[in-house]
Amino acid sequence: MEWLSNPRLKMPPRLVLRIALLCLSSALYAQTEVPARYQIYGGYALLSNTLNGVAGSHQPLNGWDSAAAFAPWHNLRFKLDVSQYRGANLGAPQHLLFIMAGGQYSRRFGRETAFADCLAGVGGANKTWPANDAIGQTASFSSLVGGGLDTPLTRHIAYRVSGGYQYSYFDLDHPVTLVPYRIPGLPTNFGRLSTGFVWQF
Repeated sequence: MEWLSNPRLKMPPRLVLRIALLCLSSALYAQTEVPARYQIYGGYALLSNTLNGVAGSHQPLNGWDSAAAFAPWHNLRFKLDVSQYRGANLGAPQHLLFIMAGGQYSRRFGRETAFADCLAGVGGANKTWPANDAIGQTASFSSLVGGGLDTPLTRHIAYRVSGGYQYSYFDLDHPVTLVPYRIPGLPTNFGRLSTGFVWQF
């Protein structure tokens, strides 16, 4: 411990005080940091099944998800979400587009921010999504309940992981009367996962 008794190696008290004040101010800033007014998100998305994925023929769909969240009020933001998926199942192409809006409630836990979503809107699909050359409806009500976690990478960029339960109800159309009908097993309940990056400003 010879270095402790060497006056040349002792740290000046003023320097110690400055370092302490700097650390304290950084901690206080992190605790009182004002949340970003806007959030722009984009990334990969996975839907758990196709519209014609009856029991024994489930097939997930890959796609993308983008969202915009606006200035918060008591941690609650208005959010607009758009997602698209493409694939095929049982010989039928699947081209899906969902546009939903609603609320996003966020809460910070240390560096991370957890959030919950409740969204509703419309879904669109190609009319050839059913199997066996049947005709399907191209529009449906859709809703999403879920949440996720944002991990900051820089001051304005965060990495997001999210998931949730999505509901949509696409019917089949009778080829002559165009009266909607359903067959047993057509899915209405879906799981959704998404991961990507958030720009906060």
